[in-house]
Amino acid sequence: PALTDESLLTELPYSIAALLRQINGFVQFYGGFHCFGVCEQPRWHSLHEAWQGEQAAHRHYESIDPSDVPFGEDCLGFQFLLRSGQVIYLDMQTGEVEELGVELGGFFDWIDANPVENLGMQPLLQLIQEGVTPEPGQLISEYPPFCTAESGNGVSLAAIAALERRSFLVRLHESMQ
Repeated sequence: PALTDESLLTELPYSIAALLRQINGFVQFYGGFHCFGVCEQPRWHSLHEAWQGEQAAHRHYESIDPSDVPFGEDCLGFQFLLRSGQVIYLDMQTGEVEELGVELGGFFDWIDANPVENLGMQPLLQLIQEGVTPEPGQLISEYPPFCTAESGNGVSLAAIAALERRSFLVRLHESMQ
């Protein structure tokens, strides 16, 4: 979509603002990675929604600060954020944060080096093998959730609306607190 919020660009770290000025977000690897865009619609693609909306990670995860910028998500809706120029990964089910030890440019090299492993695309590949390729605006949902012991016996996968998935992840995390 068209870049519709110039003021938001001024609030972003230079690295992500420069990228979004060139390409206003994107979906890569059949949904294995989604980079948010500076737009109001569609809401699932909106960086503003991810960063400042009702489901914004800093509102629900104590390990995330309002200054942490969510710039993308994996196929399950787990987020990648910029914190002081470094990329961190938020497990949206457990709230655990992993520092990836790379800046934004290095992050894209890191995912390109091994997207399946580095982005945890195994559920996406399984769903595609089952004949379902998620559409833009969809994320993968699993039942039972991967963070539960029951998931060790197997899970069923489905492609669902991204906003619905993000809302579910927040509710799941909060119920585990």
